[in-house]
Amino acid sequence: MRVSDFHFDLPEELIAQNPPAIRGTSRMLVLDRATGVYTDQSFSDLPKHLRSGDLLILNDSRVLPARLFATRAGLHTQHNSPDPSGRIEVLLTEQIEPDLWSALVRPSRKIQPGERLLFRDETTPDSPPLLEAEILTTGEFGERTLRFASTPDFHNILQRIGHMPLPPYIHRPKEAPDTPEDRARYQTVFARQTGSAAAPTAGLHFTPEILAQLKQNGVQIEYVTLHVGLGTFQPVRAEHLADIRLHAEHYTLPAATAQAINDALHQNRRIIAAGTTTTRTLEHCAQLAAGRPLEPHAGQTSIFLSPGYKFRIIGGLLTNFHLPQSTLLMLVSAFANPEKGRETILAAYAHAVKEKYRFFSYGDCMLLL
Repeated sequence: MRVSDFHFDLPEELIAQNPPAIRGTSRMLVLDRATGVYTDQSFSDLPKHLRSGDLLILNDSRVLPARLFATRAGLHTQHNSPDPSGRIEVLLTEQIEPDLWSALVRPSRKIQPGERLLFRDETTPDSPPLLEAEILTTGEFGERTLRFASTPDFHNILQRIGHMPLPPYIHRPKEAPDTPEDRARYQTVFARQTGSAAAPTAGLHFTPEILAQLKQNGVQIEYVTLHVGLGTFQPVRAEHLADIRLHAEHYTLPAATAQAINDALHQNRRIIAAGTTTTRTLEHCAQLAAGRPLEPHAGQTSIFLSPGYKFRIIGGLLTNFHLPQSTLLMLVSAFANPEKGRETILAAYAHAVKEKYRFFSYGDCMLLL
């Protein structure tokens, strides 16, 4: 199959720029995988679709305020200067060691190994730098490796001067890269393990009340951690699906979750994944187990799920609407139907466009059962 087979036309006005006014009030398109029939509902209807005994698994990764602005050493410019030559955007994508990070840098052509970057509080641009980093290497996908000067309160400084790493299709003014609302809403209510450079967006819909209602209804809830990294920011460069290679991301399968999955599979209970990050983690772990019970562990996964893949664990998927020609759209197509998943999903997406669903990170969601 070709990447272009997963194209669809999306009016720009349907790309959600802000979360819904109240968390948990998004629309939800429910797809019956057996029949291909879809119905328009609301996320608040989710408890009606999950039954007692179901196992719901969420990704509890917490988003870092990983978007930073720096000046090149020796080129410190005044705040709001019309000369942009010294202002560098840095997006931290993965912590490799305590002071070593992989990052995307813009404009990238100017920033080469040996360059030093200084990070200040932009509200007081003439103050001394709070962080300093040296560019060590340039990677295969244009990323840079940065070594920060050791700072005991690095993460506190990051919280102070960093911004939420909103996707490029969410537009904010340069002088205000994120808002207080973004700080709260581009984060799930159950986020615990800090490390993601983007939100696991299917989880953004959940509220404490809906989680409590699901538990009261007999739904078991457990967690995995997958830290969203560089892969989510990289476009698909291949022409054919067979040539796609994803960037590896760190995950953790806790003991309680491994046991819950083993029990659910043994008892033939349904397992629902909230999000493509959860799905990729579970299916990667299933491949490692090769038919044996899952064991708790941590590792990395670059698994790519596309039409023709036979899912080993999940029996339901909650997910947002994804970009045209994206690997996540291919994953959802693979799960929708083993034979005609692409056609099923593109038909559902065409309906969503016609009914003016809101797309992407801050948008509405789909439930596939």
